[in-house]
Amino acid sequence: MLHPCGQRARPPPPTWQHGGVTSATHSPLFPQEPGGTGQYTAPPPDADAVLAGLDPEQRAVATALQGPVCVLAGAGTGKTRAITHRIAYGVRAGILPPGGVLAVTFTNRAAGEMRGRLRQLGVNGVQARTFHSAALRQLQYFWPKAVGGPLPRLVERKVQLVAEAAARCRIRLDRGELRDVTGEIEWSKVTQTVPVDYPAIALKAGREVPRDPAEISQIYAMYEQLKQDRGVIDFEDVLLLTVGILQDNYAVAEQVRSQYSHFVVDEYQDVSPLQQRLLELWLGDRDNLCVVGDASQTIYSFTGATPDHLLNFRTRHPQATVVKLVRDYRSTPQVVHLANGLLAQAKGRAAEHRLELISQREAGPEPVYTEYGDEPTEAEHTARRIRDLIKSGVTAGEIAVLFRTNGQSELYEQALADAGVPYQLRGAERFFERQEVREAGAALRGAARFGGNDALLDDAVDVPSQVRAVLSTKGWTSQPPAGSGAVRDRWESLAALVRLAEDFARVRPEATLSDLIAELDERAAAQHAPTVEGVTLASLHAAKGLEWDAVFLVGLTEGMLPIAYAKTDEQVEEERRLLYVGVTRARVHLSLSWALSRSPGGRASRRPSRFLNGLRPGSAAAAPRSAGGAGGIERGAARKRRSRGPVHCRVCGRTLTDAGEMKLMRCEDCPSDMDEGLYERLRDWRAEQAAQLSQPAYCVFTDKTLMAIAEACPSAEGELARIAGVGVRKMDRFGADVLAICAGEEPETGVEAVVEGD
Repeated sequence: MLHPCGQRARPPPPTWQHGGVTSATHSPLFPQEPGGTGQYTAPPPDADAVLAGLDPEQRAVATALQGPVCVLAGAGTGKTRAITHRIAYGVRAGILPPGGVLAVTFTNRAAGEMRGRLRQLGVNGVQARTFHSAALRQLQYFWPKAVGGPLPRLVERKVQLVAEAAARCRIRLDRGELRDVTGEIEWSKVTQTVPVDYPAIALKAGREVPRDPAEISQIYAMYEQLKQDRGVIDFEDVLLLTVGILQDNYAVAEQVRSQYSHFVVDEYQDVSPLQQRLLELWLGDRDNLCVVGDASQTIYSFTGATPDHLLNFRTRHPQATVVKLVRDYRSTPQVVHLANGLLAQAKGRAAEHRLELISQREAGPEPVYTEYGDEPTEAEHTARRIRDLIKSGVTAGEIAVLFRTNGQSELYEQALADAGVPYQLRGAERFFERQEVREAGAALRGAARFGGNDALLDDAVDVPSQVRAVLSTKGWTSQPPAGSGAVRDRWESLAALVRLAEDFARVRPEATLSDLIAELDERAAAQHAPTVEGVTLASLHAAKGLEWDAVFLVGLTEGMLPIAYAKTDEQVEEERRLLYVGVTRARVHLSLSWALSRSPGGRASRRPSRFLNGLRPGSAAAAPRSAGGAGGIERGAARKRRSRGPVHCRVCGRTLTDAGEMKLMRCEDCPSDMDEGLYERLRDWRAEQAAQLSQPAYCVFTDKTLMAIAEACPSAEGELARIAGVGVRKMDRFGADVLAICAGEEPETGVEAVVEGD
């Protein structure tokens, strides 16, 4: 077993009664699927009707029901439609037993959507869950038998426990470090890395570690010890323990395999090694597996996700059926053209398997590229454009502002509030945990309990009318309140419940208020929140799996996208894929913007993201350059005389004659991929050197040379020596310092050594 904790007490295992009799095809591994009736009716003879409306590729997916199947599905190509119709067709045709199908995905929202679509197709009993939810259900059932005693409780505040572990190790972590160390522990567990191996594995994986790896290893070990002492487990342990039980107990593994004969895995490019191992244990020696994914949407490698399982699927299953979905039903040709252009410049293995999308929509407006002088201006103008879109008829709920880091949201929150535009911050307080939502739930329960004896519902003839009547006592009105703030936020939450009731009644016209309460309970348990009517503010990572009519991609500068700490080619390419995900969230309107400085009056030293080179008007495609080392160039290269041949711009290829441009190796007005943070660190270092040498700053290095260094980010002496303005003498004097700064380290040599060397 992988986990030793647990006390001795044996609660009875859960049972599932199926139509009044324990089902022969449904074991008690899971309770009845929420929203189902508990009864399974024989499939109607018109199974082929399920295939109506599918395009040829989607139909190929739906009818490939035997053996391994790999679906390579581009953004907006209807993959959820294809796989839910596949399951429904298999069930209706009598090929797939509903209780024998387990569909797994990565978010509660995606799992909830899959369950909802299957219900609309008349299919009940299929399990559609996240990996963790499926594993937890199995763990809860098998733990008393396989280990004994009740399953240890899940730790409520992992960060607090990590903080305590650090304190016991006498290591102080600030808030940011605490969050990052917690992330490193999570990554270690999903990659099945034990504490003692963490330093070596993290180094090999090129992790950007927040603290000394030995310290993280120490905190990780103490964290595991604290969990064991207190008899608790964390989210990652759910998978680890399920894997442990299935590996160690043949009878348990066989019981699971007798229950499930067919597996569907959505977003397969995001599978971690631990999730892949669990999937293999579920499968055993069978191959009835359908995986769906897109390597170009791999953006969670920092959590342990890897597209290798998707890309190697044909190697593991040579006889697999492979279907490509490339018809994009989400975005206009203009948006799709930009998305394809982004990937056309990509490198690496994922890029070799990219899908060329073909838009199925009518033409729309061209993407808008806008450069602003500073960030507040960018936010203010974005808010104005959003307000204009809303006035033109686009609803606020169909608009999103997406950024690279959550720290960028504050400016846009303020700008939207100033413009009187409602918004919601994705990733903030969970919908079902909001005070007004809890109060509304209690009121609806009371109304359902009293039924026809509640005078409030006398004139309410259907579920939506009943909900509107009840929620009107809690602050809901048919028209939203003016302005924004807490009052508007409360109204938006209640309005989301009203819309949910309306959608629910359309699918189930005969439903009662009690049925809606059950639906809300299911959604609350799965954190499958309804849509709140307001402009969405979200990070690019949080936007995965969502879509809007209008998307504003903001803050697209070097150092932000790609993020400054993306150093290797693989890291930079993942940043490109992140932008690709952002672009493909847009259906019609797409805006891309950046600011040249952080604040008004600041130095305009920023440059638009290199990923836009060759795509935005007036820009040239970026010349390829490696993010790696010098490839064996030795120090002696610094002493070789440079060729006197013509110098060409590395962006547009024009012959350079201006001395400053020759130092930059590009035209002054060509796009820069400068690391702004590195440039500022170099400037600070140069100021210190100049002050102590009593010389002007330009005698150390000129601004142009510093910019060239910040753009090249050299990692070896040979690379630094190739930069104009770094001669033999300056290499000897300052080379070690500059390379240390480029590596994110403190310079080891002081000015005293420089003076002596003079």
